[in-house]
Amino acid sequence: MSNAFAAAVGDAAGATLSRLPGAGVAWLDAARHAHLSAFLRDGLPSTRSEAWKYTSLRALEQRAFALGDVDAATRSVETRMLALSGVDGPQLVFVNGMFRADLSRLDDLPAGLQLQSLAAALILDADSLREAFGTATTDAFDRLNATLAGDGVVLRVMPGVRIAAPVRLVFLGAPAAVDLAWHARALIVLGEGSELVLVEQHGDAGAHAHLGTLVSDIRLQRGARLHWNVLQEAGPGAVLIRRSAFRLATDAVATLHALELGGALVRHAITAVLEGDRARFITRGVFAPGGRQHLETRLDIRHEARDTASDALWRGVANDRGRGVLHGAITVAAGADGSDARLDNKNLLLSAQAEIDTQPVLEIHADAVKAGHGATVGQLDERVLFYLRSRGLPLEQARALLTSAFCRVALDRLDPAPLREHFAARLARHLPRLAGDSEA
Repeated sequence: MSNAFAAAVGDAAGATLSRLPGAGVAWLDAARHAHLSAFLRDGLPSTRSEAWKYTSLRALEQRAFALGDVDAATRSVETRMLALSGVDGPQLVFVNGMFRADLSRLDDLPAGLQLQSLAAALILDADSLREAFGTATTDAFDRLNATLAGDGVVLRVMPGVRIAAPVRLVFLGAPAAVDLAWHARALIVLGEGSELVLVEQHGDAGAHAHLGTLVSDIRLQRGARLHWNVLQEAGPGAVLIRRSAFRLATDAVATLHALELGGALVRHAITAVLEGDRARFITRGVFAPGGRQHLETRLDIRHEARDTASDALWRGVANDRGRGVLHGAITVAAGADGSDARLDNKNLLLSAQAEIDTQPVLEIHADAVKAGHGATVGQLDERVLFYLRSRGLPLEQARALLTSAFCRVALDRLDPAPLREHFAARLARHLPRLAGDSEA
């Protein structure tokens, strides 16, 4: 391959693989080399690929990154960045993809919660992670991640255990002498009848233009409940590619709230397979690109069992030259009778140069199904703006108020309350002030 990105991976991968945790384990070495060979053969996708139709990687192809950060343990991070009002449970912190024990809280874990870094798990019991690393994939970034991920999260909740305090996973980018590529992986398993609140945060500890990938494999056994809350505020120069894959057994329920606010180029692919009867998957989110940001969210929800339900509600707001993409695909497989599937995506364009592309897709192969999807792209209602201005509100304030209200519907059901208030505050801070508008 001729581009700088692939050349840098090919040149450095051999030395990097030899020092990753788990190196020397035969099946893991074989899996990593197989994923690497597939990546070097096929490279990064182009916009000719339907899955990447709206996201060009041409600029990324011309960049070279150092693989991993050997100095991650000494990168400076202000501890105030880790404060989160109302959330004071266990936490794992990663800087440039590497676990930082000094910033984490793993003492006195609740009974029934197993939480450790992926690096530690690979050293202690690599065989328990065989399925997570050995699965074949056709996605270029999944292949890179499976090849080069040397750290991340292993989280297990034992059957019947309810973990009261939210668990936090924090991923921070920190400045370095060169642009870095980091890769982290998460395996999260909730046992039968268990419950967990999880908070995933992405931020930065200074200016950088790193590439990060995170692949999360989330499995909910019978009757388990997961409340997953994602706050993505990566640095303005960051490239962040993630995949979160859910598998839900009978009567399992997963609820995801997400704010996609930061980064230069960000893509989050969310897949959910409802494998057991009466499984439910609920997702609420907001993406708000501004400047020249490119933010893409992909939902791929598959109903495979009877009486399953999915409910996706997403809001997009684009300003300046920002571009947002929402792909929402729902598939009801043969035999998944009684399924109830809904997708609602509404979007606002706040400037003439902003763009949002929305792709609702619905495939039904079963009987007695309730299903619906809708997607709109528009502007603020001028009649409502006129009404608010007639009541004395300045134009800037009226537009900001309407934009905030448009987005807040995606956060109304987020619990606990302090976390909901924090998310709302971060969203309000990110939304444009529209100061360029005049009152005339």
